[in-house]
Amino acid sequence: MFDLLSMAELTASAAIVVFFLSSALSETPRQRGIIAAALAALFAGVLTAAANQIFSQPGIGTAGLGLGVIMPLVLLAALGLGTGRGRDAIRRTRMASLIGVHAVRVLGIVFVLLYAAKRLPAPFAPVAGWGDVAIGMTAVPLALRTRGERRVPKRLIFAWNALGLTDLVVAVTLGAASAPGPLQVFQGGPSSAIMTGLPWLLIPGFLVPLLAFVHLCTFYRLRTLAHERRTHTSSLRVAPTA
Repeated sequence: MFDLLSMAELTASAAIVVFFLSSALSETPRQRGIIAAALAALFAGVLTAAANQIFSQPGIGTAGLGLGVIMPLVLLAALGLGTGRGRDAIRRTRMASLIGVHAVRVLGIVFVLLYAAKRLPAPFAPVAGWGDVAIGMTAVPLALRTRGERRVPKRLIFAWNALGLTDLVVAVTLGAASAPGPLQVFQGGPSSAIMTGLPWLLIPGFLVPLLAFVHLCTFYRLRTLAHERRTHTSSLRVAPTA
């Protein structure tokens, strides 16, 4: 029952992130549909891999799962931050939206519950779980605080964004170090092997790369806001007086 409820929650979270990215990175309904379809295809691919235990096969394991996390992120970054159209789309995205979408990470509490049920090991599950909960719980109040692009608390957002991205990196690293195989560091007790099956592969295989991409977009948006502020200040200084 717990796994079924988690499947529903993770699917809902994935739908929220897909809706956000397809809306933020598109200008027309056609573009929105293409992006949503591509992300839906990735979602279906992750489900298929989980159902068939692809990342549990000999010779694939941790290294294969690592590629499964990195490749979608690289592709998203190339399309979103590596193209002029993608950067324009990110510049149009409100900072509050980039932050608020991370509220879905409160579902990281499932890691803590799986640890309590002795289905996931420490330090992986507690660190990943409580880290996600902290980022998710602070996302909405921080998003509300922006109240317009010129009142964005840039240093606070930078620190929060850095912590959020670090949390994802640390979680993936600890998960890999807890997985059966030659790279396993944390021995004894349960391993992180269940993360390669349903519904848990949706986290490293889908949600992590998409949310990491949103963190990168937030860093870029902070940079553009700083540039816009400098440009605005310069224009005020050189403006002719009456």
